Amino acid sequence: MSIFANLFNKNAEDKKSVGSIEDFVSLTRVYFQSVIAINLGITNIRLTPDVANFKRLFKIPTQGGKLGLGEKAAAKRMLMQDYGLTESFFKEIDGSVKRNCRNQNDINSYLFMYQAFSNDLVMLLSNLMQWKLRLPSFFSGALRTMTEKTIHDICTKNVWKADDVHKTAMAVKQYKERLGYSEQWMTEYAYNIMLLAKKESKKKKPEAKQDTKA
Repeated sequence: MSIFANLFNKNAEDKKSVGSIEDFVSLTRVYFQSVIAINLGITNIRLTPDVANFKRLFKIPTQGGKLGLGEKAAAKRMLMQDYGLTESFFKEIDGSVKRNCRNQNDINSYLFMYQAFSNDLVMLLSNLMQWKLRLPSFFSGALRTMTEKTIHDICTKNVWKADDVHKTAMAVKQYKERLGYSEQWMTEYAYNIMLLAKKESKKKKPEAKQDTKA
């Protein structure tokens, strides 16, 4: 199983390394699904597939006879330790799930909407921040500031010159309102993905050079 394989596979010579984008996104989904399981009293683990994989991989014991309690705490701890997410990040998820996921029939539509929101946001930022993403890694503070500014533009600007950018930006704004996330939450989430994308790209370059020499 690979979705969390890199998370704790840390090289002893590089203790500051973190997982991949896949790890980060998967851990976030575990937290979402854990909150849903707790709120709705779900006992059928098949309704929360990411929680099931996470529970099995890390051997998370069931707390208090309730699915989601132990998994939520473990996922939150990992996300805070490895990616520096704040308490407010998780509080917004809790609030969003509570407002939008009131019964089991809401689960799939909510997770589908969140996934569309995440995909469109990252795609839009990649488009709007092209050259900025090529900044050296030691400019991570500047990257965060630029991510925050770009997200503010997405949330407040009503007209974009390119039709595809305009369409995606309007979709992101609608998802944001329906899901109930703030610009701060979007910045925390997207910044981590952008930073991880830079690190993954940096790792691939030496590998590509070695393949060329071979």
